[in-house]
Amino acid sequence: RIIPRDKRLFLHNKPVIQYVVEEAQRSGLSDVIFVTNRDKSVIEDYFDHNLQLEDILEREGKTALLKLIQDVAEMVNVISVRQKEQKGLGHAIMCARSVVGNEPFATSVGDDLIFSGTPGIKQLLDVAYSEDKPVVGVMEVPWDSVSRYGIVDAEECGFGIYKVNSLVEKPAREEAPSRLAIVGRYVLTPDIFDILERQAPGYGGEIQLTDGLQTLCKQSKMVAVDFEGRRYDTGNLKGFLEATIDFALDHPETGAWLKSYIKDKAATQLPSSSITAKS
Repeated sequence: RIIPRDKRLFLHNKPVIQYVVEEAQRSGLSDVIFVTNRDKSVIEDYFDHNLQLEDILEREGKTALLKLIQDVAEMVNVISVRQKEQKGLGHAIMCARSVVGNEPFATSVGDDLIFSGTPGIKQLLDVAYSEDKPVVGVMEVPWDSVSRYGIVDAEECGFGIYKVNSLVEKPAREEAPSRLAIVGRYVLTPDIFDILERQAPGYGGEIQLTDGLQTLCKQSKMVAVDFEGRRYDTGNLKGFLEATIDFALDHPETGAWLKSYIKDKAATQLPSSSITAKS
């Protein structure tokens, strides 16, 4: 199971959240739990059949497009629950407790994209199965960025695999135990629900998942996986632009054109004070 946060940004011809769902599907997960709010019903609708549109496409003979939207609707079993108050990722996970039940589950944050040969969440699932422990996905970040992430104190025990000693949410640079940052992928045991229910608000006044993981880590062993692949944080403009540009550079229809465009643009770009725009 996967519990993504919702996003409506598009990358190429589909929303960012679809890439996250496709990653889950490729990892062997069939049930997707969306934790949303009252303004985001469009997300669950997107992964459902639109019979009126399908009928129009069929009558117009647009079979390729018809198959595309039907494939999206059949991708996974979608379950939606509401987070009625925005109290952080830990609180969002608690909202799915009644659906998940007493089973291990995978969690993906919906604005974190991971492009890799082996799907990002599957890399964590493989380690979770072999080690029989909760797993968090991590990557090394620059020291000046550690205050933006949950950071783990860990010891490497295999190639890209770490034994987690402790976790801290958004530490100051001088207090960070390492540069290993938690990045939007988790495989957790149901023990986390009781922990989060008792968890006091942390950084930003929210129920921080990292704080709950620190308690879980003390109760049972935990593993971190520095996954293979490229990760993009599309929740901020820089990360979204990086994903868009890299995707376009790799695409056969746009790669050569974009390389030429960027080269020409960099050589001829006017100062920002000289740029005007029509409204």
